[in-house]
Amino acid sequence: MLNTTRKLRKRFIEFINQFSTEELNSIPVGYNNNIIWNFGHAIVTHQLLTYGLSGLTPPMDKKWIQMFRKGSKPERSLSEDEVNELKYLALYLLEKLDEDQVAGIFRKYESYVTGLGVRIHTVAEAVEFNNVHEGVHLGYALSLKKALQYEEQQQEEAVTKEAVVVTQ
Repeated sequence: MLNTTRKLRKRFIEFINQFSTEELNSIPVGYNNNIIWNFGHAIVTHQLLTYGLSGLTPPMDKKWIQMFRKGSKPERSLSEDEVNELKYLALYLLEKLDEDQVAGIFRKYESYVTGLGVRIHTVAEAVEFNNVHEGVHLGYALSLKKALQYEEQQQEEAVTKEAVVVTQ
Protein backbone atom coordinates (compact mmCIF):
# COMPACT_ATOMS: atom_id res chain seq x y z
CA MET A 1 0.00 0.00 0.00
CA LEU A 2 2.89 2.37 0.65
CA ASN A 3 4.95 1.68 -2.50
CA THR A 4 3.95 4.94 -4.20
CA THR A 5 4.53 6.88 -1.00
CA ARG A 6 8.01 5.36 -0.63
CA LYS A 7 8.87 6.34 -4.20
CA LEU A 8 7.61 9.89 -3.65
CA ARG A 9 9.55 10.22 -0.40
CA LYS A 10 12.75 8.91 -1.95
CA ARG A 11 12.32 11.31 -4.87
CA PHE A 12 11.71 14.21 -2.46
CA ILE A 13 14.85 13.26 -0.48
CA GLU A 14 16.91 13.08 -3.70
CA PHE A 15 15.54 16.51 -4.59
CA ILE A 16 16.40 18.18 -1.27
CA ASN A 17 19.84 16.56 -1.22
CA GLN A 18 20.91 18.90 -4.04
CA PHE A 19 20.54 21.99 -1.81
CA SER A 20 22.51 23.48 1.03
CA THR A 21 20.73 23.93 4.36
CA GLU A 22 20.66 27.67 3.67
CA GLU A 23 18.97 27.12 0.31
CA LEU A 24 16.41 24.72 1.85
CA ASN A 25 15.49 27.43 4.35
CA SER A 26 15.33 30.31 1.82
CA ILE A 27 11.94 31.81 1.09
CA PRO A 28 11.84 33.44 -2.35
CA VAL A 29 10.10 36.78 -2.85
CA GLY A 30 6.37 36.21 -3.32
CA TYR A 31 6.32 32.89 -1.44
CA ASN A 32 5.39 32.21 2.19
CA ASN A 33 7.32 28.97 2.71
CA ASN A 34 10.44 27.13 1.60
CA ILE A 35 11.59 23.77 0.26
CA ILE A 36 12.22 22.17 3.64
CA TRP A 37 8.83 23.33 4.96
CA ASN A 38 7.11 21.55 2.06
CA PHE A 39 9.05 18.36 2.84
CA GLY A 40 8.27 18.52 6.56
CA HIS A 41 4.63 19.37 5.86
CA ALA A 42 4.27 16.29 3.64
CA ILE A 43 5.63 14.05 6.42
CA VAL A 44 3.50 15.57 9.17
CA THR A 45 0.30 15.59 7.13
CA HIS A 46 0.74 11.87 6.42
CA GLN A 47 1.03 11.24 10.16
CA LEU A 48 -2.01 13.32 11.00
CA LEU A 49 -4.13 11.73 8.26
CA THR A 50 -3.22 8.21 9.37
CA TYR A 51 -2.53 8.19 13.10
CA GLY A 52 -4.20 11.44 14.10
CA LEU A 53 -7.56 10.71 12.49
CA SER A 54 -7.41 7.18 13.92
CA GLY A 55 -7.31 8.66 17.42
CA LEU A 56 -3.66 7.65 17.86
CA THR A 57 -0.62 9.75 18.72
CA PRO A 58 1.69 10.04 15.71
CA PRO A 59 5.06 8.36 16.43
CA MET A 60 7.08 11.53 15.97
CA ASP A 61 8.15 14.44 18.13
CA LYS A 62 5.36 16.96 18.64
CA LYS A 63 7.72 19.78 17.65
CA TRP A 64 7.55 18.59 14.02
CA ILE A 65 3.77 18.54 14.09
CA GLN A 66 3.67 22.11 15.41
CA MET A 67 6.22 23.30 12.82
CA PHE A 68 4.66 21.70 9.75
CA ARG A 69 0.94 21.13 10.31
CA LYS A 70 -1.69 22.66 8.03
CA GLY A 71 -1.80 26.42 8.49
CA SER A 72 1.81 26.68 9.69
CA LYS A 73 4.65 28.51 8.00
CA PRO A 74 8.41 28.59 8.54
CA GLU A 75 9.12 30.40 11.81
CA ARG A 76 12.87 29.73 11.84
CA SER A 77 15.61 28.09 9.82
CA LEU A 78 16.22 24.40 10.35
CA SER A 79 19.72 23.15 11.10
CA GLU A 80 21.51 20.53 9.02
CA ASP A 81 20.88 18.00 11.82
CA GLU A 82 17.16 18.77 11.76
CA VAL A 83 17.05 18.37 7.97
CA ASN A 84 18.79 15.01 8.34
CA GLU A 85 16.31 13.95 11.02
CA LEU A 86 13.41 14.78 8.71
CA LYS A 87 14.99 12.73 5.92
CA TYR A 88 15.31 9.80 8.32
CA LEU A 89 11.74 10.20 9.58
CA ALA A 90 10.39 10.38 6.03
CA LEU A 91 11.26 6.72 5.45
CA TYR A 92 11.22 5.38 9.02
CA LEU A 93 7.63 6.50 9.59
CA LEU A 94 6.46 4.57 6.53
CA GLU A 95 8.01 1.40 7.94
CA LYS A 96 6.37 2.13 11.29
CA LEU A 97 3.00 2.57 9.61
CA ASP A 98 3.43 -0.78 7.86
CA GLU A 99 4.25 -2.45 11.20
CA ASP A 100 1.32 -0.78 12.95
CA GLN A 101 -1.09 -1.83 10.21
CA VAL A 102 0.05 -5.45 10.51
CA ALA A 103 -0.32 -5.18 14.30
CA GLY A 104 -3.91 -3.98 13.78
CA ILE A 105 -3.71 -0.79 15.82
CA PHE A 106 -5.90 1.18 13.39
CA ARG A 107 -9.36 0.21 14.66
CA LYS A 108 -11.32 3.39 14.04
CA TYR A 109 -11.09 6.39 11.75
CA GLU A 110 -12.65 9.86 11.97
CA SER A 111 -13.95 10.74 8.50
CA TYR A 112 -12.27 13.88 7.16
CA VAL A 113 -12.80 16.19 4.20
CA THR A 114 -9.52 17.49 2.77
CA GLY A 115 -8.87 20.98 1.47
CA LEU A 116 -9.38 19.51 -2.02
CA GLY A 117 -12.86 18.34 -1.06
CA VAL A 118 -11.95 14.64 -0.88
CA ARG A 119 -13.66 12.73 1.94
CA ILE A 120 -11.40 10.17 3.61
CA HIS A 121 -13.00 7.29 5.55
CA THR A 122 -10.10 4.91 6.28
CA VAL A 123 -6.34 4.77 6.80
CA ALA A 124 -6.00 3.17 3.36
CA GLU A 125 -7.86 6.10 1.78
CA ALA A 126 -5.69 8.49 3.80
CA VAL A 127 -2.52 6.90 2.38
CA GLU A 128 -3.98 7.04 -1.13
CA PHE A 129 -4.97 10.71 -0.80
CA ASN A 130 -1.65 11.57 0.82
CA ASN A 131 0.18 10.53 -2.35
CA VAL A 132 -1.65 13.31 -4.18
CA HIS A 133 -0.86 15.71 -1.34
CA GLU A 134 2.85 14.82 -1.35
CA GLY A 135 2.97 15.18 -5.13
CA VAL A 136 1.51 18.66 -4.82
CA HIS A 137 4.14 19.67 -2.26
CA LEU A 138 6.96 18.18 -4.31
CA GLY A 139 5.62 20.34 -7.15
CA TYR A 140 5.69 23.39 -4.87
CA ALA A 141 9.29 22.56 -3.97
CA LEU A 142 10.20 22.35 -7.66
CA SER A 143 8.61 25.78 -8.15
CA LEU A 144 10.58 27.15 -5.21
CA LYS A 145 13.77 25.84 -6.81
CA LYS A 146 13.02 27.81 -9.98
CA ALA A 147 12.24 30.92 -7.94
CA LEU A 148 15.52 30.58 -6.00
CA GLN A 149 17.45 30.12 -9.24
CA TYR A 150 15.80 33.22 -10.69
CA GLU A 151 16.67 35.27 -7.61
CA GLU A 152 20.26 34.04 -7.76
CA GLN A 153 20.48 34.95 -11.45
CA GLN A 154 19.11 38.43 -10.74
CA GLN A 155 21.69 38.96 -7.98
CA GLU A 156 24.52 37.83 -10.26
CA GLU A 157 23.37 40.20 -13.00
CA ALA A 158 23.19 43.07 -10.52
CA VAL A 159 26.73 42.36 -9.32
CA THR A 160 27.98 42.21 -12.92
CA LYS A 161 26.32 45.54 -13.77
CA GLU A 162 27.78 47.09 -10.63
CA ALA A 163 31.27 45.84 -11.54
CA VAL A 164 30.96 47.33 -15.05
CA VAL A 165 29.98 50.71 -13.63
CA VAL A 166 32.88 50.68 -11.14
CA THR A 167 35.47 49.86 -13.84
CA GLN A 168 34.32 52.62 -16.19
